[in-house]
Amino acid sequence: METLSENRCFGGVQGVYRHQSSATGGAMTFGLYLPPQAARGPVPLLWYLSGLTCTHENAMTKAHAQGYAAQAGLAIVFPDTSPRGEGVADDPAYDLGQGAGFYVNATQDPWSPHFRMWDYIATELPGVLMANFPLDEGRQAITGHSMGGHGALTLAMRLQGRFASVSAFAPIANPTESDWGRKQFTAYLGEDQAAWAAHDATLLMRETGFRGQVLIDQGSQDQFLDLLRPEALAEAMNARRQPGIFRMQQGYDHSYFFVSSFIGDHISFHAQALTE
Repeated sequence: METLSENRCFGGVQGVYRHQSSATGGAMTFGLYLPPQAARGPVPLLWYLSGLTCTHENAMTKAHAQGYAAQAGLAIVFPDTSPRGEGVADDPAYDLGQGAGFYVNATQDPWSPHFRMWDYIATELPGVLMANFPLDEGRQAITGHSMGGHGALTLAMRLQGRFASVSAFAPIANPTESDWGRKQFTAYLGEDQAAWAAHDATLLMRETGFRGQVLIDQGSQDQFLDLLRPEALAEAMNARRQPGIFRMQQGYDHSYFFVSSFIGDHISFHAQALTE
């Protein structure tokens, strides 16, 4: 593992690191914030999964999460959203290819050799983190924005018991019924829609729910509301009587101004779950 940068931040360290990934077949970069409490021993870990077009850097620099994390004593990891580099398949559209991994294991050409983001986030990167940093493997939570909210919710519901809590900002909530999902799932997973269901938060909520607390924030003026389909997830949570909170935030859009406005609430939510 290569250290690209480390900067003092709210008494802790904001680092950026690169390592060779067997899951994606190339170099992957991630950001990791370690709060000052990490100097005394392992700390809980909050995963932040980013959205379309993002790298590890967007949330790391725009969400303004580090100050809240330092107060709560949480580490935050900011993974990249896809494999990158020469020889990695791409597409001219912003919502497919590099920057748009959708947190799935692609089975179709030309994506399948590298686009294995489910394995990377669920298995490989956790091993790298736990082997190299003072993190408490038994205390983890997960959040994300847009495509990353989709990833956070699907990982939490399919890996029951790993995460104490899950939250999302404007998640792609029902991708099997949206152009942000149907297009990408067809490309990555093929035409068989049965393979898509394991990556749809609304379907997973109906089927299994989450054994813990859920927090969803959605902006009422989000320019992508029709693609996100938050109403489908809200209905599924209600039908299942899922413990949690779904908030429609008046006047907010899809941007990091929205995320940064409520990141403190989300970190407090996860901190409480991780200390119970």
